[in-house]
Amino acid sequence: MSNQDPHIQELITLKTIAETLNESNELTPMLDVVIGKLLELTGLTTGWLFLVNERGTYEFVANRNLPPALSREDNEPMRCGSCWCLERYDDGRLKNAVNILNCKRLDNAVRYQWGDTEGITHHATVPLRSGSRRFGVLNVAAPGKLHFSKEELALLESVAYQIGSAIERMRLYAAEQRRADLFVRLGEYSSALGAYASQAVNRAELTEQVMSLMGRYFDWPVVALLEPLEKEITLRALYSEGKTTLPHAKFPLAEMARPHPNDRKRSGGDPVCAEDAQRLADQLVQEGWVSSLTRAVATPVTVAGDSSLGLLLVGYDQYGDQYRADIEVIEALAEHIGLTLQRVRLEENRRELTRMDERNRLARDLHDSVSQTLFSLVMMSRGVGGMLAAESNDQSSLLQDTIHDIQSLSQSALKEMRELIMQLRPPGLEEGLVTGLKQYGERLKLHVRSHISGIHELPRLIEEALWRIGQEALNNVSKHADTKEVTVALTLHDGEVELRIEDRGRGITKQRLSELTRHSIGLSSMRERAESLGGQFRLYSVYRGGTIIEVTLPLMLKSTENGGDMR
Repeated sequence: MSNQDPHIQELITLKTIAETLNESNELTPMLDVVIGKLLELTGLTTGWLFLVNERGTYEFVANRNLPPALSREDNEPMRCGSCWCLERYDDGRLKNAVNILNCKRLDNAVRYQWGDTEGITHHATVPLRSGSRRFGVLNVAAPGKLHFSKEELALLESVAYQIGSAIERMRLYAAEQRRADLFVRLGEYSSALGAYASQAVNRAELTEQVMSLMGRYFDWPVVALLEPLEKEITLRALYSEGKTTLPHAKFPLAEMARPHPNDRKRSGGDPVCAEDAQRLADQLVQEGWVSSLTRAVATPVTVAGDSSLGLLLVGYDQYGDQYRADIEVIEALAEHIGLTLQRVRLEENRRELTRMDERNRLARDLHDSVSQTLFSLVMMSRGVGGMLAAESNDQSSLLQDTIHDIQSLSQSALKEMRELIMQLRPPGLEEGLVTGLKQYGERLKLHVRSHISGIHELPRLIEEALWRIGQEALNNVSKHADTKEVTVALTLHDGEVELRIEDRGRGITKQRLSELTRHSIGLSSMRERAESLGGQFRLYSVYRGGTIIEVTLPLMLKSTENGGDMR
């Protein structure tokens, strides 16, 4: 180094380096200039710098005056392979500035005749750090220099600490800029989601829009909505590779770590520690839903402390500190999504209660008006029929037959009106679907055998659809099957429910079945109800062998495009 007073030289070097570091907020150009200033002030000729991420992957980011042997083919010897200084850095042995006896990269250059090394065989290595955070290594060298004094190494350590502090400052500055930008995007996202939520038909469509808007307003490569439950986890929704899907895929849940006592309380629920978030991301990779993820952040999607809505997971495909700036935004986003889903859920409940109130009102009106009128007609026809029975002439006999017909028709109309009222206000459904259908069949004078397999709380829309389909099927048995024996079976599988109604009555001929399939309003309504919820309707019948109706509905309601819903 220079022959000037070492203390003065050291102060000049540190002052110049500090000024240089403060002149830029762009990392790579700044590092390149700093290395040049350092070489100029110390009399060294060559320097280079590696940044190393937390996974141990290094990046060759800056250099000055590399010999031809190391700068060949766009610095290929520096960009590929490892070396002794990086190995010491990785295993924790490189804590301070040290002399390196020789350089593995330079040894390889000589061994494989890569070119001129310009007399450089050794270099000093110093770690870059700020506090407890480490960023990489700085190497400096000069032709024929085999050793660095303690004073020289101390100066290099001071310079490296300045560089580390500047790297930390730049990363914090970049993180603040990104955080501010993300909060602006969050506002735009919230406005767009709110506008869509006010028109959403159901939660399935809203969930799809939640994920699609992620791709529009944020730059995260992977976003997932997950629902952990005991020993398995369900992938409800996924945004990856520019596409939104609602897979509803289930897979075993990896053992989760307990939250660390020092983990801060996040908004809306307990924190998901980094290790657990990475385990969840690794499971998505193992199951083939996404490609490799280097980092993941997960936070609960909650409303008023209710964590049942699942987890929002954001995955990254590159190393770096970007996720640190994103955490607060991801938490706020999860809370907003939870509130939006809850609002739509409440709106669905409100609409359903409104429909139920309207049905109850209509049922009361029918009972108080039309039903009473029909009942009066029945009574009057019976009275007139009794009066005419005393007469014996032919005309009175004809009138009596006519009154009898009126009585029969009015009784039939009254029976159908009562059935319609029961359909509007099913009295047994609160005790369960199968119990309600059994009671309804018994009111039709049918003997109903019932079977239930599996335990699951049915979503309201699914239960109502199966109720209406079951009513229509039992009505058909009562009117057309010529049998009073019928079996109602409800089977709950993993992710779907099946209702089966079977009789051993007269059955339907193939020709008649073909006609009914095209023209029967009852069959069409049953099929339409099933298919509107993403399910299937099947009818099997053998003449004189009975009829079977099977309806299969997914427990998670599906939208018309991608399907799926978070419950």
